Amino acid sequence: MLKYALKAVNSPANALRQISMNANVHADGAPVDFATHCSAIQEEGYTVFTDVLSEAEITAYRAALQPWLDKDLCGRNVFEGTRSHRVYAMLAKNPIFAELVMHPLALTLAEHFLGESCLLSACLAIELMPGESAQPWHTDDGHVSLKPPHKILGISAFWALSDTTVENGATEVLPRSHLWAEQDLPGALTAVDFDNTDGVDEGADHECHSAAKTVTLTAGSLMVARGDLWHRGGANLSGGSRLIVTPQYCAGWLRPLETMLLTMTPAQVAAFPERLQALLGYSIHAPFMGYVDGMHPKRILGA
Repeated sequence: MLKYALKAVNSPANALRQISMNANVHADGAPVDFATHCSAIQEEGYTVFTDVLSEAEITAYRAALQPWLDKDLCGRNVFEGTRSHRVYAMLAKNPIFAELVMHPLALTLAEHFLGESCLLSACLAIELMPGESAQPWHTDDGHVSLKPPHKILGISAFWALSDTTVENGATEVLPRSHLWAEQDLPGALTAVDFDNTDGVDEGADHECHSAAKTVTLTAGSLMVARGDLWHRGGANLSGGSRLIVTPQYCAGWLRPLETMLLTMTPAQVAAFPERLQALLGYSIHAPFMGYVDGMHPKRILGA
């Protein structure tokens, strides 16, 4: 492993700390300029880090996922993907995924934009199988009833555990769409999509947008996006699958999408690092949001 310095961003409210880490961030050992990546997230809505994970790390994460992918449980509707495997409650299934949740690249950006009281809102694996159609366009904070554009409420990380390509359904984004007031986009997610369990014809697609960009990633690369960026999984027209893991973070005052506190016992959570315990909800959003019986929730863990 090589050591890389991460350049800090000057922010009066929540400055990114000058840190270093042991990770395969760039093959040439170049430092990561967080100011540039933060600007990209603010302006375009997303940013990409290439070749972050080593081959050994990718192999380990895929091996941990394989027993759950082998169950061949496909999505329940066209949003989840009727030809996609989804794995939820990942930390309860294997603690190895804590490494992705707490990886400094994603977590530093989440803390910068959301504050250190941010929570883990969701963490799931998505494997698109051959013949899967494109998702409806959606945002990851679409459950929040605030009129866009609004302040950033979430950060989503997309870890590629295989190459994602135009052919196998790489994530498609609408750059700068977090600045739009429009919500009724052609092909956008609606309640009908959650009710549709019949699947779609192979190769079928939703209405395209001229502004759409396909974000292809090599295995081990990372995309980080705002929660209010319009995006979708593409159609898999290839003969193979593509696999990503997506930890998603939200502001500390916002209810997470997945109630992870019910997926693990306090004893299981106590074995995790303290930072991950806080991300799961064993923490306080100032001044006292999140208390249990009038006390800090860490007391349940014996801390």
